[in-house]
Amino acid sequence: MNMRVLGIDPGTATTGFGVVDLNGEEIKVIHWGLIETDKIDSPAGRLKIIFDEMLVLLKDHQPDVLAIEKLFFANNAKTAIRVGQAQGVMLLSASTYGVPVVEYSPMTIKKMITGSGRADKKMVQQHVRRHLGSRVRSAKHKRTHFDNAADGLAVALCHIMSQTKD
Repeated sequence: MNMRVLGIDPGTATTGFGVVDLNGEEIKVIHWGLIETDKIDSPAGRLKIIFDEMLVLLKDHQPDVLAIEKLFFANNAKTAIRVGQAQGVMLLSASTYGVPVVEYSPMTIKKMITGSGRADKKMVQQHVRRHLGSRVRSAKHKRTHFDNAADGLAVALCHIMSQTKD
């Protein structure tokens, strides 16, 4: 099986992403990083930045599918609404390029990557590194970039694993 997956961990300030290819049984990291917005920008301006950056990712990497983490719940309703709005522009960007979208709950992603739906962020990062090895290390990225982008890579890996399990 061959496929390219763009995995997204949505947010308004920071959106982690990872582009991962599956070629037969080989998994290869193509690109990963962050879409960042500044809190001094207007909410509409932040959504425009996210939309524009998503269009660039979709155009440059031409994924077969966009895998996105579902909004779980938030203690702060305002935050949940903002993240929901960001997800909306992400879905719109995928629609612009005709890329199908699949959504996974945080618990499903954690269980698929680590074996436990209750894994913490650090455990998910360790398992992403274990699955992808040195392919996620790059001189142009800072450590904190990986910490934030690991969730986007985890979403992409979750989709690949869900498509390839027996």
